[in-house]
Amino acid sequence: MESSLHLVCPRCQAVNRVPAARLGQGPNCGKCHAALLEPHPLALDQAGFLRQVEKSDLPLLVDFWAPWCGPCRMMAPAFEQAAAALYPRVRLAKVNTEEQQALAARFGIQSIPTMVLFGGGREKARVSGAMAANQIVDWVRSQLH
Repeated sequence: MESSLHLVCPRCQAVNRVPAARLGQGPNCGKCHAALLEPHPLALDQAGFLRQVEKSDLPLLVDFWAPWCGPCRMMAPAFEQAAAALYPRVRLAKVNTEEQQALAARFGIQSIPTMVLFGGGREKARVSGAMAANQIVDWVRSQLH
């Protein structure tokens, strides 16, 4: 039997079952037909964040950031490059701590940028400070093995 993964649609939040072998083939949502995975970070609000963490089988790397933060803005292109490098095995997302203050408080975000890796519905690892794309990719891969 072929293994499958549950993926949450970034547009309609529907949970989709996708054969693991098809992850890199651009699967679409069965409900709204949007792409389930893209090689770019998602912007998440609290509801979308909780749905992704709790219902998706893919590891989720979240960048907690703010628009006024210089290091956050400097790291944004590297985070985008890391999303492409980790696609389709890890989903990357961004949470604006100015707009999602309750979420930042819930996870004890005290300095930004802070990246938190989630898997299996819980936090697996975190790191604070701006990183280059290759450092982000290497850190995530080291945490998943």
